[in-house]
Amino acid sequence: MFKTLKVDHIGIAVKDLEQAKKFYSEVLGMEAAGEETVEQQKVKVCFYPCGDSEIELLESTSPDGPIAKYIDKNGEGIQHVALRVDNIEAAIADLKAKGVRMIDEVPRYGAGGASIAFVHPKATGGILLELSERK
Repeated sequence: MFKTLKVDHIGIAVKDLEQAKKFYSEVLGMEAAGEETVEQQKVKVCFYPCGDSEIELLESTSPDGPIAKYIDKNGEGIQHVALRVDNIEAAIADLKAKGVRMIDEVPRYGAGGASIAFVHPKATGGILLELSERK
């Protein structure tokens, strides 16, 4: 059994990371906590801490990347909600045992050194849900 600990972050798909960062930094007065490119996911990310959670801005590094495809289909905006779990392997196993459809059946690398797995939106009522474990 696993525990859901908190909302880890909200992922926001953007076309232009530099432009989006200006809004969060200059308009909202938030401070970025780092940037990273995750080659496996074809994405560049920037995190903005906000209380116990973070805003994650995501810009595609490739026209065929998942964020580019998301923006083409839906436009810019909230792409996923991530929940922090205490044990990603146990979370995946428990959800699969309950018949929950998963995109990832084994954890993969996520930004910030997290182990992540996505739950299929068809299992969650249309929300792309990311499970995230940070050591």
